[in-house]
Amino acid sequence: MTSGVRVRATVLIGALALLWGSGFFWIALSLDGFTPVQLTFIRLALGALVLVPIVLARRLPRPRGPTMWAHLTASALIANAIPYSLFAVAEQSVPSSLAGVINATTPLWTVLIAATARADTRLTPRRGLGVALGFLGVLVLFEPWNATRGAELGGVLACVTAALSYGVAYVYQSRYLTNRGLSPLTLTAAQLCMATVLLALVLPVGGGISAQPAPLALVAVVVLGVIGTGVALIINFTLIATEGPTAASVVTYLVPAVALALGILILDETAHWTLPLGAALILVGVALVRRSAGQQGTASADQ
Repeated sequence: MTSGVRVRATVLIGALALLWGSGFFWIALSLDGFTPVQLTFIRLALGALVLVPIVLARRLPRPRGPTMWAHLTASALIANAIPYSLFAVAEQSVPSSLAGVINATTPLWTVLIAATARADTRLTPRRGLGVALGFLGVLVLFEPWNATRGAELGGVLACVTAALSYGVAYVYQSRYLTNRGLSPLTLTAAQLCMATVLLALVLPVGGGISAQPAPLALVAVVVLGVIGTGVALIINFTLIATEGPTAASVVTYLVPAVALALGILILDETAHWTLPLGAALILVGVALVRRSAGQQGTASADQ
């Protein structure tokens, strides 16, 4: 690998980690005037508006047939609509830094679900140890011995469920959407469109279209949708295409660090000693799982 290629890969990895890691920061700011459903709807719609014109301009093959669109709708639900909404709901009661760390458990859920579904993955001793360490990290983050953290239980469970939903999505996508003759960019653009439709259906009971956001919240939700979702996915596709999925997976380890830094340094979130310890346990678990498990699914379940 030449120095120029290495620099390009480093820049792409750094950019993607910054965009995905800052997503939790932008969610926290967006909640100042938007409901979780409203900001998720806007995020999805703006992300789709970034990707769809690129698909059309490149004249990429488009999804056809009711079966393909049914799978795209299901994937949109579990890869976008549910987890995006849950993280937004969670950050009403938990710090963005904590949400960013729990999000890192996604690979653990993925390998666990793939093994359960027998999707070409076995739960070897090393993978089992990785999963156990990762979930021990989540337990440390929650501090069950600390009665004052009980108020955050709902938010923590929402984050864990969101990461679980991402894991289900990767396995589902691997089985029903990949290797169907469509590019990941096309699949993700179509998926974001379907997720936007799904959120539009629940928008009337999730705050409707009426909102009075603070100026910073308005800026935050636009950044989250256009850059944190649309542009970030383009960078991810570029990274996978030019450097391969192994290089792209490095981002998994950097996203929690970015979320921690932004939450603590800018949002002035409290940094309990359990936060870095829990994060370390989760990332060690992820490292063990990734050393013995291949990458699953498409790049559609972004952070």
